[in-house]
Amino acid sequence: MKFVDPQHDPWHPAEGEDGPLPQPAAAAHRLLTLAQWHAVRDVWPHDVPVGVRLDNDADVEALEADLPRLALVALQFPRWTDGRAYTQARLLRARLRYRGEVRATGEVLVDMLPLLHRTGFDAVLLRADQSLDSAQRALRFFAGHYQGDVVETRPLFRRDAATPAHRPRA
Repeated sequence: MKFVDPQHDPWHPAEGEDGPLPQPAAAAHRLLTLAQWHAVRDVWPHDVPVGVRLDNDADVEALEADLPRLALVALQFPRWTDGRAYTQARLLRARLRYRGEVRATGEVLVDMLPLLHRTGFDAVLLRADQSLDSAQRALRFFAGHYQGDVVETRPLFRRDAATPAHRPRA
């Protein structure tokens, strides 16, 4: 799991003084809203890395055709109790086979990290009051899980005894 340092994050939203720009100019590592992406996707150069910030009530399957062009999909947790972004991440990884970065943003707490990892997130932007040391410990707390997930799809009883119970994402 990658922990994003907001001070050194290369991804930046395309915003002006009044909020998101309606049709942002192409630039590397722009993090666009879904509306911004829809406005510029036909003219966005294929060799310029772009990411999309997706609200947790958006249909990720609407992005299916665009996924090969997206280097990052940032999923929102407006409240830590709202788990819809877990489903979005799982759909991106398991059904749509997205291999780019899936990032958790918003109210992301240390306690959420094991489930974030299991559902397909590979990067997180922790809430400002969360400890990086505690986050790293949370990921090491469980050696493995009985159920399958996006990291290891087979349940424990279907895995080879020689296979480690938990394989970290490359």
